[in-house]
Amino acid sequence: MTQQLFTKNFIFLILGQVASLFGNFILKLALSMYVLEMTGQAAVFAGILSVAIIPTILLSPLGGILADRANKRNIMVTLDMLTGISVLCAAVLLSERNAIAVITILLVLLSVLGAFETPTVQACIPFMLQGDNITKGNAVVNQAASISYFLAPALGGVLYATFGLKPVMYVSICLFFVTAFLECFIKLSYVRYGAHANVFSIIKQDFSESMQFLFREETGILTMLLFVALSRFFVMGITVVGLPFIVRTVLGLSARYYGTAESAMAVATIFGSIMAGVFIGKLKICRLPLLLSLLGVFLLPAGIAFWLPIGAFGKYCIIVAAFCCMQAAISVFSIFGVSLIQRKTPNQLIGKVMAYTSVVTLCVQPLGQMAYGFLFDRFCNTIYLVLIPTGVIVGIIGLSALGFFAELERDIVLDRQQN
Repeated sequence: MTQQLFTKNFIFLILGQVASLFGNFILKLALSMYVLEMTGQAAVFAGILSVAIIPTILLSPLGGILADRANKRNIMVTLDMLTGISVLCAAVLLSERNAIAVITILLVLLSVLGAFETPTVQACIPFMLQGDNITKGNAVVNQAASISYFLAPALGGVLYATFGLKPVMYVSICLFFVTAFLECFIKLSYVRYGAHANVFSIIKQDFSESMQFLFREETGILTMLLFVALSRFFVMGITVVGLPFIVRTVLGLSARYYGTAESAMAVATIFGSIMAGVFIGKLKICRLPLLLSLLGVFLLPAGIAFWLPIGAFGKYCIIVAAFCCMQAAISVFSIFGVSLIQRKTPNQLIGKVMAYTSVVTLCVQPLGQMAYGFLFDRFCNTIYLVLIPTGVIVGIIGLSALGFFAELERDIVLDRQQN
């Protein structure tokens, strides 16, 4: 019997995620604009965000342990309520005199709460869905995030320009409370694991168990995580750092062109999420490395464009098209990769493993951005020396993964036959 994708639980999860993401996006946009207006320096808010991400990296493993040990529905409801309360307290305390301090503390608190919420949400999907529906579910979650990211900045910008910071904060508070209310209707099976003498023994046991699983029992998950991390390293470095640098500095185009390119990238992410759902049952696991290789292939025309005798606008069109194709491909690859990790992880470990996935991704993205920041500065007059070699390297990485994914597909087929 084919399981229904949009179950009651999954619908409430998606609605809650949309409300939560909208709240987060409009809040951070308004905060960034407020700090920029106060200080005149975009680097100040970037620095605050860099500091705020540290708790997420450090505490995510503990969030994974909590997700596996406690009732996931209750965790999500509590965390979203605490998020709303934190923003409410910040809105009440905020003034021009203490704005930077209050905003910094608020973002650190949101980072701490996010460290516990992200692995819990990701751990919920395998409990709600099975088989190919796990991949479809991840695709829908990715679509919801992409659509929110696409629409929320415009809404947040209008609200901020019209009403100012505090009204935007109150809107986000309402959205967080709505999220918590919707999550109350989620019903998940909950198995209470045996308690230990103290918290430290629980943490030690769970950490040891998850490490043994990754490094001894299921090393394929670790390899899959490595490929996901590598793809993120190159893509985030190229797109987050490279796109604005190429459009604004190298090509000398206005901010309007960069904004259009960003919108196109968001649409490409949504398209990739849709394609991930369409490809279920059609795209064999052994073909996933070809998607990784395509990331490299799409970079080649972007580099070659700088050899062609065409103007800035022509180069711009080629680069945006290439980057959008790359964004769609990484979206499909990431959704399938994370879904495979979820399907091969036992329920009692899913929260911890997904927390490690989040930590690796959070760590590797800034590394990619720093590396490509240096490369683009160093080769600003010969951009093709960054884009073309990167494309070749990513293509080789994808081809080198063919054997691993072929073996992974055989293992999954064997598991299905045994079950």
